[in-house]
Amino acid sequence: PQAASARTDIRDCSVHPPYLPPTATNTTARLAALRGTMRAHGIHAYIVPSTDAHMSEYIAERDSRLGWLTGFTGSAGTGVVTQDKAALWTDSRYWTQAERQLDCNWELQRTIWIESIGLWILEAVPVGGNISLDPFLFSIDTWNSYSQALHGSGRTLLPIETNLVDQVWGDQRPPPASSKIYSLPAAFTGSSWQEKVAGIRQQMEQHIRRPTAVLLSGLEETAWLFNLRGDDIPYNPVFYSYTLLTNTTISLFVDEPRLSAAARQSLRAGCPGPLCVELQEYGQARAHLHRYAQGNVTVWLGTEYTTYGLYGVIPQEKLLEDSYSPVMLAKAVKSTKEQELLRAAHVRDAVAVIQYLLWLEKMVPQGQVDEFSGAQHIDTLRQAQEHSHGPSFQSISASG
Repeated sequence: PQAASARTDIRDCSVHPPYLPPTATNTTARLAALRGTMRAHGIHAYIVPSTDAHMSEYIAERDSRLGWLTGFTGSAGTGVVTQDKAALWTDSRYWTQAERQLDCNWELQRTIWIESIGLWILEAVPVGGNISLDPFLFSIDTWNSYSQALHGSGRTLLPIETNLVDQVWGDQRPPPASSKIYSLPAAFTGSSWQEKVAGIRQQMEQHIRRPTAVLLSGLEETAWLFNLRGDDIPYNPVFYSYTLLTNTTISLFVDEPRLSAAARQSLRAGCPGPLCVELQEYGQARAHLHRYAQGNVTVWLGTEYTTYGLYGVIPQEKLLEDSYSPVMLAKAVKSTKEQELLRAAHVRDAVAVIQYLLWLEKMVPQGQVDEFSGAQHIDTLRQAQEHSHGPSFQSISASG
């Protein structure tokens, strides 16, 4: 029998010259530029994660640093670059995709354990070397795991606030979002934002540690609290923001010109006073928090969504840490009205799905449908339903 032909859709780095499928990205110039920047900063290894500054599960193109640097577009992974090596760690969902998208500058590591990344770094970086990362792209737990993996190894974990990938990406990097941030109509909210703020303040008062402020870093936390929505991230109705809520003040860090007139009016209605939202520049969150943390204060935060970059400016004794902030937990409990709204949304969606199944039964026997046109059609049917704001993720469709 004839030998099975070698796969042509994945890379082969064992031949000379290496074989790359058309789906692979040439990363030689990008890596050379990054390594030049690393040398200028005295950095021996640089860690690049696949998340944004809010630990979002889905991210905007602008935050897709790992994707730009490696060519790999899977939703989860970590890259590490040294002066002479580059490696990508990802889980089994993405191994085949990585072999299609990476060029031979990259080693593929088929695991996601931080211990394994740490061991690789210890082997690649000599004692006395600096291992660096952007502290605003790592959760507190992930930072601590790297810290532990390198502890006592004679190598230094060095946070550096200028993102080196952004420096190299330069003006090719997609621009920040510019679309409007809008108020959710009252018909679609469980309670007013003023009621939500009052509820969180009550929890602060009743807590044994008496926190003076709650810090919100997760994008859906701020969106939920103020009944605001945006579309900064595809398929996700959120916008870039932080919130610092104290007993008497509310600071919302956001790109203010993007707020719709109605949204701004809703936030400023209680000014001056404890229900007045002070609008501050998105980029000022860290500096503001740093100043606030100088006082006699206790900051309550959820470690799952807070980055080490923000966490690091609050002295340990002024921190109240839970896995999730009180806003994340309040958001998870749906009122009777919210439950009704959820059910109604599912009914509207079910109508679209039933229409789609009928259409499929008619069209498939005619050989008129493939996975892509099918996905486009169900999107169209859903869009036709009242109140539709588009799908919550790209349709995943299969056949056969």
